[in-house]
Amino acid sequence: MIITLTPNPSIDRTVAFTELHRGAVNRAVSSRVDPGGKGVNVARALTANGVAATAVLPVGGPEGHLMEKLLTDAGVDRLGVPIHQSIRLNVTAVEPDGTTTKLNEPGPRLDEEELRLLLKAVTTGVESAVGGDVWVVACGSLPPGAPEDLYARLVRSAREAGAKVAVDSSGAPLRPAVAASPDLIKPNRVELEELVGTSLTTLGEVVDAAAGLVRGGVGVVAVSLGRDGAVLVDGDTAVHAHASIERPRSTVGAGDCMLAGLLHGLSTGADAASALRTGVLWGAAAVRLPGSRVPGPADLDGIPATLTTTPDRSLAVRD
Repeated sequence: MIITLTPNPSIDRTVAFTELHRGAVNRAVSSRVDPGGKGVNVARALTANGVAATAVLPVGGPEGHLMEKLLTDAGVDRLGVPIHQSIRLNVTAVEPDGTTTKLNEPGPRLDEEELRLLLKAVTTGVESAVGGDVWVVACGSLPPGAPEDLYARLVRSAREAGAKVAVDSSGAPLRPAVAASPDLIKPNRVELEELVGTSLTTLGEVVDAAAGLVRGGVGVVAVSLGRDGAVLVDGDTAVHAHASIERPRSTVGAGDCMLAGLLHGLSTGADAASALRTGVLWGAAAVRLPGSRVPGPADLDGIPATLTTTPDRSLAVRD
Protein backbone atom coordinates (compact mmCIF):
# COMPACT_ATOMS: atom_id res chain seq x y z
CA MET A 1 0.00 0.00 0.00
CA ILE A 2 1.22 3.50 -0.89
CA ILE A 3 -0.36 6.56 0.71
CA THR A 4 0.32 9.98 -0.76
CA LEU A 5 -0.10 13.33 0.98
CA THR A 6 -0.65 16.37 -1.24
CA PRO A 7 -1.22 19.40 1.01
CA ASN A 8 -1.54 21.79 -1.94
CA PRO A 9 -3.38 19.91 -4.75
CA SER A 10 -4.70 21.52 -7.89
CA ILE A 11 -7.03 21.19 -10.80
CA ASP A 12 -4.71 21.17 -13.81
CA ARG A 13 -5.97 22.62 -17.07
CA THR A 14 -3.57 21.83 -19.92
CA VAL A 15 -3.94 23.89 -23.09
CA ALA A 16 -2.06 23.03 -26.30
CA PHE A 17 -0.89 25.65 -28.78
CA THR A 18 0.87 25.43 -32.13
CA GLU A 19 3.04 28.33 -30.91
CA LEU A 20 2.90 30.53 -27.82
CA HIS A 21 3.39 34.31 -28.06
CA ARG A 22 3.75 36.34 -24.88
CA GLY A 23 1.52 39.42 -24.81
CA ALA A 24 -0.63 38.30 -27.73
CA VAL A 25 -3.91 36.44 -28.27
CA ASN A 26 -3.11 32.72 -28.39
CA ARG A 27 -5.71 30.32 -29.73
CA ALA A 28 -5.60 26.80 -28.35
CA VAL A 29 -5.85 23.67 -30.45
CA SER A 30 -6.97 21.49 -27.53
CA SER A 31 -7.61 21.55 -23.80
CA ARG A 32 -8.04 19.00 -21.02
CA VAL A 33 -8.59 19.01 -17.26
CA ASP A 34 -6.91 16.59 -14.84
CA PRO A 35 -6.62 16.25 -11.08
CA GLY A 36 -3.19 17.58 -10.13
CA GLY A 37 -0.57 17.90 -7.45
CA LYS A 38 2.44 15.63 -7.05
CA GLY A 39 0.92 13.17 -4.62
CA VAL A 40 -2.33 13.05 -6.56
CA ASN A 41 -0.37 12.24 -9.71
CA VAL A 42 1.58 9.50 -7.92
CA ALA A 43 -1.66 7.93 -6.69
CA ARG A 44 -3.24 8.20 -10.15
CA ALA A 45 -0.26 6.49 -11.80
CA LEU A 46 -0.25 3.68 -9.26
CA THR A 47 -4.01 3.17 -9.58
CA ALA A 48 -3.78 3.11 -13.39
CA ASN A 49 -1.32 0.22 -13.09
CA GLY A 50 -3.33 -1.78 -10.58
CA VAL A 51 -1.29 -0.82 -7.50
CA ALA A 52 -3.09 -0.13 -4.21
CA ALA A 53 -2.81 3.58 -3.40
CA THR A 54 -4.67 6.18 -1.37
CA ALA A 55 -4.46 9.93 -1.92
CA VAL A 56 -4.76 12.17 1.14
CA LEU A 57 -5.53 15.78 0.27
CA PRO A 58 -7.54 18.83 1.30
CA VAL A 59 -10.73 19.53 -0.66
CA GLY A 60 -12.62 22.79 -0.68
CA GLY A 61 -14.61 25.10 -2.95
CA PRO A 62 -15.84 24.35 -6.48
CA GLU A 63 -12.37 23.13 -7.52
CA GLY A 64 -12.47 20.72 -4.58
CA HIS A 65 -15.78 19.27 -5.78
CA LEU A 66 -14.32 18.88 -9.26
CA MET A 67 -11.23 17.19 -7.81
CA GLU A 68 -13.36 14.60 -6.03
CA LYS A 69 -15.32 13.88 -9.20
CA LEU A 70 -12.17 13.51 -11.30
CA LEU A 71 -10.57 11.17 -8.75
CA THR A 72 -13.76 9.11 -8.56
CA ASP A 73 -13.86 8.85 -12.34
CA ALA A 74 -10.22 7.69 -12.31
CA GLY A 75 -10.91 5.09 -9.62
CA VAL A 76 -8.46 6.66 -7.16
CA ASP A 77 -9.06 5.85 -3.50
CA ARG A 78 -8.83 9.00 -1.38
CA LEU A 79 -9.10 10.47 2.09
CA GLY A 80 -10.28 14.03 1.57
CA VAL A 81 -10.05 16.58 4.37
CA PRO A 82 -12.64 19.40 4.01
CA ILE A 83 -11.19 22.92 4.19
CA HIS A 84 -12.76 26.37 4.21
CA GLN A 85 -11.00 27.80 1.15
CA SER A 86 -10.92 26.50 -2.41
CA ILE A 87 -8.04 24.44 -3.71
CA ARG A 88 -6.08 25.98 -6.60
CA LEU A 89 -6.45 25.78 -10.36
CA ASN A 90 -3.23 25.70 -12.43
CA VAL A 91 -2.85 26.28 -16.16
CA THR A 92 -0.20 24.65 -18.34
CA ALA A 93 0.53 25.72 -21.91
CA VAL A 94 2.14 23.05 -24.08
CA GLU A 95 3.79 23.54 -27.49
CA PRO A 96 4.40 20.85 -30.15
CA ASP A 97 8.10 20.40 -29.29
CA GLY A 98 7.22 19.60 -25.68
CA THR A 99 7.99 23.06 -24.31
CA THR A 100 5.84 23.52 -21.22
CA THR A 101 4.83 26.81 -19.57
CA LYS A 102 3.12 26.55 -16.18
CA LEU A 103 0.98 29.16 -14.42
CA ASN A 104 0.46 28.02 -10.83
CA GLU A 105 -1.82 29.60 -8.25
CA PRO A 106 -0.52 29.78 -4.64
CA GLY A 107 -3.32 27.66 -3.19
CA PRO A 108 -5.51 28.00 -0.09
CA ARG A 109 -4.34 28.94 3.39
CA LEU A 110 -4.99 26.00 5.75
CA ASP A 111 -5.48 26.64 9.45
CA GLU A 112 -3.74 24.58 12.11
CA GLU A 113 -6.73 22.28 12.63
CA GLU A 114 -6.97 21.52 8.91
CA LEU A 115 -3.24 20.69 8.82
CA ARG A 116 -3.63 18.48 11.88
CA LEU A 117 -6.48 16.60 10.24
CA LEU A 118 -4.38 16.05 7.10
CA LEU A 119 -1.62 14.40 9.13
CA LYS A 120 -4.21 12.40 11.08
CA ALA A 121 -5.75 11.16 7.82
CA VAL A 122 -2.34 9.81 6.77
CA THR A 123 -1.93 7.99 10.09
CA THR A 124 -5.45 6.58 9.73
CA GLY A 125 -4.56 5.30 6.28
CA VAL A 126 -1.40 3.61 7.57
CA GLU A 127 -3.21 1.98 10.48
CA SER A 128 -5.98 0.65 8.24
CA ALA A 129 -3.60 -0.84 5.65
CA VAL A 130 -3.66 -4.63 5.52
CA GLY A 131 -0.49 -6.66 4.95
CA GLY A 132 2.85 -5.80 3.37
CA ASP A 133 4.99 -2.69 3.53
CA VAL A 134 3.26 0.68 3.70
CA TRP A 135 4.89 3.72 2.10
CA VAL A 136 3.82 7.27 2.85
CA VAL A 137 4.80 9.84 0.22
CA ALA A 138 4.91 13.55 1.07
CA CYS A 139 4.63 15.41 -2.20
CA GLY A 140 4.86 18.91 -3.61
CA SER A 141 4.72 22.44 -2.31
CA LEU A 142 3.11 23.52 0.93
CA PRO A 143 0.07 25.79 0.94
CA PRO A 144 0.61 29.43 1.96
CA GLY A 145 1.33 29.84 5.67
CA ALA A 146 1.94 26.14 6.37
CA PRO A 147 4.87 25.45 8.72
CA GLU A 148 8.09 24.56 6.92
CA ASP A 149 8.53 21.49 9.11
CA LEU A 150 5.20 19.92 8.06
CA TYR A 151 6.90 17.13 6.11
CA ALA A 152 9.39 16.56 8.90
CA ARG A 153 6.43 16.10 11.26
CA LEU A 154 4.93 13.67 8.77
CA VAL A 155 8.16 11.64 8.61
CA ARG A 156 8.09 11.20 12.38
CA SER A 157 4.35 10.46 12.72
CA ALA A 158 4.23 8.01 9.80
CA ARG A 159 7.30 6.20 11.10
CA GLU A 160 5.67 5.85 14.52
CA ALA A 161 2.65 4.32 12.76
CA GLY A 162 4.93 1.75 11.09
CA ALA A 163 5.31 3.16 7.56
CA LYS A 164 8.30 3.98 5.40
CA VAL A 165 8.37 7.59 4.21
CA ALA A 166 9.39 9.20 0.90
CA VAL A 167 9.58 12.96 0.32
CA ASP A 168 9.33 14.73 -3.05
CA SER A 169 9.45 18.46 -2.45
CA SER A 170 11.78 21.42 -2.84
CA GLY A 171 12.96 24.59 -1.19
CA ALA A 172 12.24 25.38 2.43
CA PRO A 173 10.10 22.29 3.29
CA LEU A 174 12.71 19.84 1.98
CA ARG A 175 15.59 20.73 4.30
CA PRO A 176 13.84 19.93 7.64
CA ALA A 177 12.31 16.83 6.02
CA VAL A 178 15.78 15.58 5.07
CA ALA A 179 16.99 16.29 8.61
CA ALA A 180 14.27 13.90 9.84
CA SER A 181 15.97 11.08 7.83
CA PRO A 182 13.22 9.84 5.51
CA ASP A 183 13.59 6.49 3.79
CA LEU A 184 13.69 8.11 0.35
CA ILE A 185 13.83 11.53 -1.29
CA LYS A 186 13.37 12.31 -4.99
CA PRO A 187 14.78 15.71 -5.95
CA ASN A 188 15.55 16.77 -9.48
CA ARG A 189 19.02 18.10 -10.24
CA VAL A 190 18.17 21.74 -9.45
CA GLU A 191 16.48 20.78 -6.18
CA LEU A 192 19.50 18.68 -5.24
CA GLU A 193 21.77 21.64 -5.98
CA GLU A 194 19.67 23.84 -3.68
CA LEU A 195 19.80 21.19 -0.98
CA VAL A 196 23.59 20.67 -1.01
CA GLY A 197 24.48 24.26 -1.88
CA THR A 198 26.64 23.64 -4.94
CA SER A 199 26.37 23.39 -8.72
CA LEU A 200 26.13 19.86 -10.15
CA THR A 201 27.10 19.59 -13.81
CA THR A 202 28.15 15.96 -14.21
CA LEU A 203 26.61 12.65 -13.26
CA GLY A 204 29.56 12.02 -10.93
CA GLU A 205 28.84 15.22 -9.03
CA VAL A 206 25.16 14.24 -8.73
CA VAL A 207 26.11 10.79 -7.40
CA ASP A 208 28.54 12.26 -4.87
CA ALA A 209 25.96 14.79 -3.63
CA ALA A 210 23.34 12.05 -3.25
CA ALA A 211 25.85 9.80 -1.45
CA GLY A 212 26.53 12.59 1.02
CA LEU A 213 22.83 12.77 1.89
CA VAL A 214 22.73 9.00 2.36
CA ARG A 215 25.67 9.24 4.77
CA GLY A 216 23.71 11.94 6.58
CA GLY A 217 20.79 9.61 7.26
CA VAL A 218 18.54 9.50 4.17
CA GLY A 219 17.87 5.90 3.13
CA VAL A 220 17.71 6.32 -0.66
CA VAL A 221 18.23 9.35 -2.91
CA ALA A 222 16.67 9.12 -6.39
CA VAL A 223 17.50 12.10 -8.60
CA SER A 224 15.42 12.73 -11.72
CA LEU A 225 17.51 14.18 -14.55
CA GLY A 226 14.95 14.90 -17.28
CA ARG A 227 16.29 13.80 -20.66
CA ASP A 228 19.22 12.11 -18.89
CA GLY A 229 16.99 9.69 -16.98
CA ALA A 230 17.52 9.22 -13.26
CA VAL A 231 20.13 8.05 -10.81
CA LEU A 232 19.53 6.18 -7.54
CA VAL A 233 22.02 6.10 -4.67
CA ASP A 234 21.70 4.10 -1.45
CA GLY A 235 24.21 2.73 1.02
CA ASP A 236 25.42 0.03 -1.38
CA THR A 237 24.88 1.11 -4.98
CA ALA A 238 24.67 3.90 -7.52
CA VAL A 239 22.45 3.07 -10.49
CA HIS A 240 21.71 5.13 -13.61
CA ALA A 241 18.71 4.48 -15.86
CA HIS A 242 17.69 6.22 -19.06
CA ALA A 243 14.84 5.90 -21.56
CA SER A 244 14.67 7.58 -24.97
CA ILE A 245 11.52 9.38 -26.14
CA GLU A 246 11.50 10.67 -29.72
CA ARG A 247 8.25 12.66 -29.71
CA PRO A 248 7.57 14.16 -26.27
CA ARG A 249 4.12 15.63 -25.79
CA SER A 250 4.08 16.91 -22.21
CA THR A 251 6.47 16.76 -19.27
CA VAL A 252 3.77 17.64 -16.73
CA GLY A 253 3.67 14.97 -14.03
CA ALA A 254 6.44 12.86 -15.58
CA GLY A 255 8.58 13.06 -12.44
CA ASP A 256 5.58 12.04 -10.35
CA CYS A 257 5.01 8.99 -12.56
CA MET A 258 8.70 8.16 -12.26
CA LEU A 259 8.38 8.25 -8.45
CA ALA A 260 5.24 6.09 -8.61
CA GLY A 261 7.02 3.41 -10.63
CA LEU A 262 10.06 3.52 -8.34
CA LEU A 263 7.94 3.12 -5.21
CA HIS A 264 5.95 0.33 -6.81
CA GLY A 265 9.19 -1.52 -7.41
CA LEU A 266 10.57 -0.94 -3.94
CA SER A 267 7.28 -1.80 -2.22
CA THR A 268 7.10 -5.15 -4.01
CA GLY A 269 10.64 -6.19 -3.08
CA ALA A 270 12.50 -5.28 -6.28
CA ASP A 271 16.18 -4.40 -5.99
CA ALA A 272 17.28 -0.81 -6.46
CA ALA A 273 18.25 -1.21 -10.12
CA SER A 274 14.98 -2.89 -11.14
CA ALA A 275 12.90 -0.37 -9.19
CA LEU A 276 14.70 2.56 -10.82
CA ARG A 277 14.21 1.08 -14.29
CA THR A 278 10.49 0.74 -13.61
CA GLY A 279 10.36 4.35 -12.43
CA VAL A 280 12.16 5.66 -15.50
CA LEU A 281 9.86 3.68 -17.81
CA TRP A 282 6.76 5.09 -16.13
CA GLY A 283 8.16 8.63 -16.34
CA ALA A 284 9.12 8.23 -20.00
CA ALA A 285 5.69 6.84 -20.82
CA ALA A 286 4.08 9.91 -19.23
CA VAL A 287 6.10 12.22 -21.50
CA ARG A 288 4.46 10.57 -24.53
CA LEU A 289 0.95 11.45 -23.27
CA PRO A 290 -0.97 14.75 -23.45
CA GLY A 291 -1.45 17.03 -20.46
CA SER A 292 -0.90 15.35 -17.12
CA ARG A 293 -2.30 11.98 -18.18
CA VAL A 294 -0.72 9.06 -16.39
CA PRO A 295 0.40 5.90 -18.20
CA GLY A 296 -1.25 2.53 -17.86
CA PRO A 297 0.28 -0.85 -18.71
CA ALA A 298 -0.33 -0.48 -22.45
CA ASP A 299 1.55 2.84 -22.51
CA LEU A 300 4.76 1.20 -21.26
CA ASP A 301 5.30 -0.96 -24.33
CA GLY A 302 8.06 -0.23 -26.80
CA ILE A 303 10.12 2.19 -24.71
CA PRO A 304 13.86 1.42 -24.95
CA ALA A 305 15.62 1.75 -21.60
CA THR A 306 19.22 1.37 -20.49
CA LEU A 307 20.42 0.55 -17.00
CA THR A 308 23.93 0.58 -15.57
CA THR A 309 25.36 0.01 -12.11
CA THR A 310 28.55 1.82 -13.18
CA PRO A 311 27.32 5.34 -14.05
CA ASP A 312 29.44 7.40 -16.43
CA ARG A 313 30.70 10.00 -13.96
CA SER A 314 31.84 12.33 -16.76
CA LEU A 315 28.38 12.56 -18.35
CA ALA A 316 27.20 16.18 -18.48
CA VAL A 317 23.70 16.50 -17.03
CA ARG A 318 21.26 18.96 -18.59
CA ASP A 319 18.02 20.60 -17.59
